[in-house]
Amino acid sequence: MSATHLSNDIRAAEVLALMPAMRKAASLTILALLVFFSFAGINKAAAAINGVAVTSVNLRAGPSTRYPVVMVMPQSASLAVYGCTGDRSWCDVSWSGARGWVAASYIQVFYNGRPTVLTASIAPVVGIATVAFSVAYWDAHYHSQPWYGHWDRYYVGGGSRSVVAGCGDRGCGAAAVTRGPYGGTRAAAAGCHDGNCGGAAVTRGPNGGGRAAVGGCGPEKCGGASVTRGPLGNTRIRHGSFDRP
Repeated sequence: MSATHLSNDIRAAEVLALMPAMRKAASLTILALLVFFSFAGINKAAAAINGVAVTSVNLRAGPSTRYPVVMVMPQSASLAVYGCTGDRSWCDVSWSGARGWVAASYIQVFYNGRPTVLTASIAPVVGIATVAFSVAYWDAHYHSQPWYGHWDRYYVGGGSRSVVAGCGDRGCGAAAVTRGPYGGTRAAAAGCHDGNCGGAAVTRGPNGGGRAAVGGCGPEKCGGASVTRGPLGNTRIRHGSFDRP
């Protein structure tokens, strides 16, 4: 799994963390605010794109044929497409008040003036985001289903980790993205530039909670900030700084 296959909030955290190390305490404040607003959007729904079912197809409770069928959608059903998995093979959609997953090959979107089967190359062009799947999705949509309590029986997933690192003429940096077997994700990165260092990390739990943190040192000061959000929405913000010895 590559970093480009993660949701927008995780990609934003990596980009911020790979910025040149903060030279002033003010830079820390700006970076903390940017990460906070990225983190605050973790649980917001992606904007839906209109789509159409190519044929009669099962709407499933997850991105695999292993998951139970929520309902059968008819050919030409008008879909709202909220996003797709990292490899764009399955997409999160809704139809007639029901929410679930459909293989991308059964979805058409409007592209270049005509209906076109959704592919990995077309999805980002028409504005379809990459979305994650976890037990939080079941909690949000399937409480009334008879199979709701059997997540462990159906879940298809596995942990993974991607790491990149490198050095330039005046500094070095590294980043890592880790995904747990139940949908939790963590992105972390750090770097140093001309003796000034900084880093950032965003952690998202499988049930919706998470934490974003940044820190670093400039020529005169060091500082950091963190935002922690529980799965029920309660939030705690911490920040501080001190003069560099």
